[in-house]
Amino acid sequence: MSTDIVVDLPPPTWSGRVDGETPEHLRWHQAIHPYPADGGRSVLIGFASDEGVQRNRGRRGAAAGPDALRAALASMALAEPLVLEDAGTVAVTDGDLEGGQARLGRAVSAALNAGRLPVVLGGGHEVAFGTYLGVTGSGLRSVRPRLGILNLDAHFDLRADTTPSSGTPFRQILEAEQAAGTHCDYRVLGISQPSNTAALFAAARSLGVRYLLDDRCGCTGAEAVDTFVDALLESVDLVYLTIDLDVLPAAVAPGVSAPAAYGVPLEIIQRVCDRVTASGKLAVVDIAELNPEFDIDSRTARTAARLIHRLVTGHLALESRTRH
Repeated sequence: MSTDIVVDLPPPTWSGRVDGETPEHLRWHQAIHPYPADGGRSVLIGFASDEGVQRNRGRRGAAAGPDALRAALASMALAEPLVLEDAGTVAVTDGDLEGGQARLGRAVSAALNAGRLPVVLGGGHEVAFGTYLGVTGSGLRSVRPRLGILNLDAHFDLRADTTPSSGTPFRQILEAEQAAGTHCDYRVLGISQPSNTAALFAAARSLGVRYLLDDRCGCTGAEAVDTFVDALLESVDLVYLTIDLDVLPAAVAPGVSAPAAYGVPLEIIQRVCDRVTASGKLAVVDIAELNPEFDIDSRTARTAARLIHRLVTGHLALESRTRH
């Protein structure tokens, strides 16, 4: 099984605030190393694409997401010394979305085969099919076959269009699972009823997709959220967590392709991330739909970076406790 991550663009040079070089002063940019690095347990992989967003008639700009996320992560302080890795970026050019998704899949597979937690920085939500290809093509899927996909999103992304886009990836995944004679449990938290047609709700029912509406995901609905997430965690061997930033309220995440009029509070999204991490079943994460062109004071990028920071540091802390 290959552990070589092949990308189109090398990792950039990270920089940020420096308060000192000793462990108590460390920030992300001081802990990042090019993949592979000794002691590395989590690796960033960029996916610079908004081809799927354009095909879905959305606002272009998400291709700039990976660099904006890296910039927002750079000066975040680390509670303890960690070895973090950046493998660089898969870039979709000349409209070749399918080729880019295949390359991303190979990169994610290599990271999983190397024992890393891949964190994929999108990019439009077409990133999801590439991430999925990586999970299903890795050695991990053969030993932990029951795959769960938890999508934090205002949209189902189950369109039946013949041309793949940011609106089709989870239908593509479910169809690929059926064709392979395998099964994954796909669930969506944060669905906005006004943003999904009756046809999409019908598609979700016919495909056995379980979901929780955004107006049931407020801070007073934490118990319902926990029940929804736990039901998935208990039924699968590994989890692919995908976060479409348009699940958050527009006031928190204005820089997305389709801002949410209502959205799920950040406290709940963070609660879900913590719960998935604590399960020990988290295999891969991707972040989708950051559109820096429409962001305000890097508000969306900073929010996404905080979630990435929490997922990565929480996962590594759990691994450390498990090893000892």
